[in-house]
Amino acid sequence: MKTSIAKGLFNSHPYLEYRKLVSDLLLQGKATGNEQSEDLTHYSTLNETRMNRLDKTVQITEQISQKLKSLKGDYIWLVISEGWCGDAAQLLPVVNKMALESGKIELKIVLRDENDDLMKLFLTNNSKSIPIVIVVDKVTGELLGHWGPRPKGAIELIQNYKKEFGVVDETAKTNLQLWYLHDKGVSTQEELINLMQEFDS
Repeated sequence: MKTSIAKGLFNSHPYLEYRKLVSDLLLQGKATGNEQSEDLTHYSTLNETRMNRLDKTVQITEQISQKLKSLKGDYIWLVISEGWCGDAAQLLPVVNKMALESGKIELKIVLRDENDDLMKLFLTNNSKSIPIVIVVDKVTGELLGHWGPRPKGAIELIQNYKKEFGVVDETAKTNLQLWYLHDKGVSTQEELINLMQEFDS
C-alpha cells in the first residue's frame, strides 16, 4: 500500500497544474484517462466551466475555517480524479479551498487511469468511483484514511433514484448537479473536517 501511495504522490499534480493539464488536453480535443470519446470530452468541457465558476464562488464557512486553522498536524490530501468526472468537478474546488484555508494541508491530484494500483486500494462497492481523497500524514507518510467519492447526501440521492428507476440516467445526473448547487460545498466541508479532527486528536 505504501508503495502505491508513494508512486501516486510522485505522479501527482498541484491543483493549478491539474487544471492546466485538463485544459491543455481539451484544446487538443482530448479528455484525461485511457478512454477517449465525444461524451468524455463533452463532460470535461462542462466540468471546466463548472470548476471556473466554483473556484470563484466556493466559500469556506467561518466555523470550518476556524477548525481547519486549528489542526495541529501537517497533512497531504492525495485526490484520485479525472477531468471528465462530474463529482470531481464539484468537489475539487471545495477541497482546494479547504487545503489553502488550513495552511496545514497540501493538496495533490493524481489521475485514476494512470494509477491503477492506487485506485484498486480505494474501490467503492468494487467500482473505481472517484474522486477519492486520501489523507496522508506529511511527516510519517502514513495513510490515515480516505473520503469519497461523494458526500452522504449525494450518495443517498443516487441510491434512492437507482432504487426507484433501476438506472442512473441523465435525469439522475441533473438531479445530482442540482443537489451540489444547493449544497454549496457545505456537506463536503463538514464531512472532511470531521474526519481530519479525528486524525488530528
